[in-house]
Amino acid sequence: MFPYLDATFHSSDKLPTINQPNITHIPSPLSSLHLFTQHLCSVASTTNTTMRRHRHPERRREISYPLLFVWCTLLLAIPPVHPFLLPLHFTSASPTTISSTPTKTSNIVSPRGPLRSHLPPTLESLVTDTLDADRKIIIVTGGVLSGIGKGVTASSIGVLFRAMGYRVTALKIDPYLNVDAGTMSPFEHGEVFVLDDGGETDLDLGNYERFLSVSLTKDSNLSTGKIYQSVIERERIGEYLGKTVQVVPHISDAIQEWVLKVAKTPVSRFTTATGESDADKEEPPEVCIVELGGTLGDIESMPFVEALRQLQENLGYKNLCFVHVSLVPVLGDPPEQKTKPTQHSVKQMMQMGLRPDFLCCRGSAALEPSSVSKLSLFTSVPKGAIVSLHDVSNIYRVPLMMMEQNVHAMLMHRLRMDPYERGVDYSMAEDDGTIENSQVIRDWKKLADSVDEPESECVIAVVGKYVDHGDAYLSVVKALTHSAIATKQRLRIEWIEASSLNPDNDSEIADTANSWELLKKCDGVVVPGGFGSRGMEGKISTIQYCRQNKVPFLGICLGMQAAVIEYCRNVVGIKKAHSAEFFDDLVKDEEDAVIFMPEGDRERMGGTMRLGARETLLKEDSIARRLYGKDKVMERHRHRYEVNPALVPKLEKAGLTFVGRNTDESGERMEVCELSEESHPYFVAAQFHPEYTSRPEMPNPLFLGLLQACKKNISSSAN
Repeated sequence: MFPYLDATFHSSDKLPTINQPNITHIPSPLSSLHLFTQHLCSVASTTNTTMRRHRHPERRREISYPLLFVWCTLLLAIPPVHPFLLPLHFTSASPTTISSTPTKTSNIVSPRGPLRSHLPPTLESLVTDTLDADRKIIIVTGGVLSGIGKGVTASSIGVLFRAMGYRVTALKIDPYLNVDAGTMSPFEHGEVFVLDDGGETDLDLGNYERFLSVSLTKDSNLSTGKIYQSVIERERIGEYLGKTVQVVPHISDAIQEWVLKVAKTPVSRFTTATGESDADKEEPPEVCIVELGGTLGDIESMPFVEALRQLQENLGYKNLCFVHVSLVPVLGDPPEQKTKPTQHSVKQMMQMGLRPDFLCCRGSAALEPSSVSKLSLFTSVPKGAIVSLHDVSNIYRVPLMMMEQNVHAMLMHRLRMDPYERGVDYSMAEDDGTIENSQVIRDWKKLADSVDEPESECVIAVVGKYVDHGDAYLSVVKALTHSAIATKQRLRIEWIEASSLNPDNDSEIADTANSWELLKKCDGVVVPGGFGSRGMEGKISTIQYCRQNKVPFLGICLGMQAAVIEYCRNVVGIKKAHSAEFFDDLVKDEEDAVIFMPEGDRERMGGTMRLGARETLLKEDSIARRLYGKDKVMERHRHRYEVNPALVPKLEKAGLTFVGRNTDESGERMEVCELSEESHPYFVAAQFHPEYTSRPEMPNPLFLGLLQACKKNISSSAN
């Protein structure tokens, strides 16, 4: 009745090319029916696999079996050359076998997700590796306005996965055209966060490292400048073989490759005992959290949005999900939560081809049930997956708040991670209670409670150049906070503009008097890093006050250089001592207390400083050695100028000891200086940036020493 046909089905999003059947054998009707039924069952199975990529796989899967029944019924009555059979691609075969092996040019739907032959080899290899490793990607986007809390949300999700025992990494996407953040003004962009490998990155990477207790790499910060630079370099060497290089597919493919490479790159973790990276650093991550900077709808982020849309298609529904952070403001009298901004934000997100699986709503108060219902109705996000991220007493309560709303269990279910129960909507997933008993969550609860239950208060003055922009010194604030938590003190920071402390600032005498009055009320002082001459004399005067009045002091980078200049002027007697950064007519090796590093580059600005983690050797019996508890430490640097080694003997003879020196080939770089505890309760300065390696559960020793000295002084004064 039916000719024997070898039917090989090419499962793809489009119908395959139709070839005419080649009849080679005429078997019995029952044999033909049996063979076709076998083949159609395999087709239905393949169709099921394809349907799993749909957002509601349980609904779509049901259509394949009725379709199979209809096909079988019609096959009994319609000749094999009928157009209804066109979706099948026929080739000749032997009378005894049916080949199910696809040709090399066909598209294959893997049980783990689709593998498309149109992908470039590098991207296809990365997709395959991600699927084989069962690695999960979580994309965090933001709407309505910038600075809404995407970084904290992404970091908090990472804490939850840490608590469940997964290795986590993170990637921040910044749509600006700068190659990195190194040349950006702190007034515009906040601080530049420096990584171990010397990467100058966005401050959100500091949040990731502090929350995840990992050491990321410079590739963990992707900007438009970086991706365009890499694609143009590939075009210049002929990698695209003469093709017209376009945003799609070349830029979008390059973005996907970058994301998947970062997702598989091992990151080292910090241990609470020593602060050193542990042995797990060679293990690839299991979860990668990607934050898309800016606000959805920004014109500069469009290539990244398209790339992320394609990435979900390539990885499949179960391997990538979207978390959208939006705003639900409270307006009117009586106050009412307004969901319209979030509705429009999600609508715009859908127009760009993305659909949120989770909706995290920022606001001053917890979401009301009516607001949740309205958001679910207009955004199609299940009620259980709408998360309230309202204001809390401290930032460390955010992961706990997300845990209480079962975010971890929903994420696990949505990404098909164990335990996964088939047939249950991810928003209805139940917590088995194991995460709450994990060591990470127990430590995090203690941390959050310690912030809210201090024993005393400590006031620290931060004397700097960029104090009008709090994010310019974000890591300094976090490091002080970590140490305040460890010493059970409530931290209060007084921001003082360094130029207002300049004794020669005759034009603003009133501001100068107020600033000095404020400074004298503080328990300790931090002079952080910076660039430029503005405020330098104010910093030097501040350090002189701290030294003479025995106020605990910590100098960082430029703060250490200012401390050396102050000591040269007021103790050693070199009245014209200054930095070669600001004056080029200083007497060599006499007045130039701070000099330009020989290997520095005066022409190019970006990436030419002494950057990244460098080893420092600490002297025996020094304050720094006692605080660190070891003789060698790795800390991160970012500077072009250094203390002049020619003046070190004079300074040490006068009492300023350089207890930390580098272990480079020169052995001449001064890293840490201090006054003895007999002459001052705490006077320490470092050329490196200790704030970059401070963690909530492991404060940096130099900041911890400052807060301990402040608490000791406060206790002595009270008695």
